[in-house]
Amino acid sequence: MREVQSGIAVVTRKTRLKGLLSRWATRGQAKFMLAQAVVHERARQGQSVTQTSLNDADEQFDELESEDSTYQRVVESLEHELDFGLPVQFIDRDYLPTFDFGRCQIVVVVGQDGLVANTAKYVGSLPIVAVNPDPRRIDGVLLPFQVSQARRAVGTVLDGKYRTREVTLAEAILADGQRLLAFNDLFIGCASHVSARYELRVGGNSEQQSSSGVIVSTGAGSTGWFSSVFNMACGISNWLGSGASKPQPQAWEDRSLLWAVREPFVSKSSGAEHIAGQLLENQELVIESRMPAGGVIFSDGVENDFLEFNSGSIVRICVAQQQARLVWKHN
Repeated sequence: MREVQSGIAVVTRKTRLKGLLSRWATRGQAKFMLAQAVVHERARQGQSVTQTSLNDADEQFDELESEDSTYQRVVESLEHELDFGLPVQFIDRDYLPTFDFGRCQIVVVVGQDGLVANTAKYVGSLPIVAVNPDPRRIDGVLLPFQVSQARRAVGTVLDGKYRTREVTLAEAILADGQRLLAFNDLFIGCASHVSARYELRVGGNSEQQSSSGVIVSTGAGSTGWFSSVFNMACGISNWLGSGASKPQPQAWEDRSLLWAVREPFVSKSSGAEHIAGQLLENQELVIESRMPAGGVIFSDGVENDFLEFNSGSIVRICVAQQQARLVWKHN
């Protein structure tokens, strides 16, 4: 049997314009619906529709077209720049959970920071070269390379002369063996806006809780969704005159996790004594679902890639053995 040559996987995403076109089919219809949204919002607010507001809608659509055009040019450019005589396969983010990365040597991510986080969970120990396709619009905290630097960065990986920045991942493991990794954070709770009910066990303590769910954050995610929990807590604390301070963000490499319970409710059957903490590498947070339906566990904000977490399910949250390996620039 002929051996399949390992190659380069390039992960892409749909632009906002492509998202509109998938819903409305044509540019003309998408532009019309965008303008109608402006008209309806003005009417809802009791304001008259002016030519200026319609012009604003046109400018919004022009910006979407410009963004899309820039991204498509970058993807086409990379198709030529990454010609090393190896197979190059382009994968849309929607297919990440089912794509076989076992036949790849390297993964190139072209998109926003969130695309790097989504990709890292599925590629194992493969090095990731993250490319910023549009520096004018994207800050790119996780995207160290410009398009013009992509070929050289990939070349250093193929030559084995690269360095990486290791990023700690979080892992959720169900009793039946199902598992889910997180680059930024895990959410354990209910899929809808009703209270999640569960038993939380950590450090020898256990408690029945009713809340808006539990967030578990890595160092990479400690400045994201997780930080908003502490922004709220500190804001309330300051209002009450306590003057609490927020914890310092963790480094991406730190082999520990932070966790917090969102909006815990105290009742005859639920408590709020254990609502935040840190998990070191040899520790775990255990949560047993008390939800008959609608319980979920998802990571990095991707709600459609989830584990069911209904009554009888027990999940163990811990620092993952697997780490993301982001190729980083040399100083």
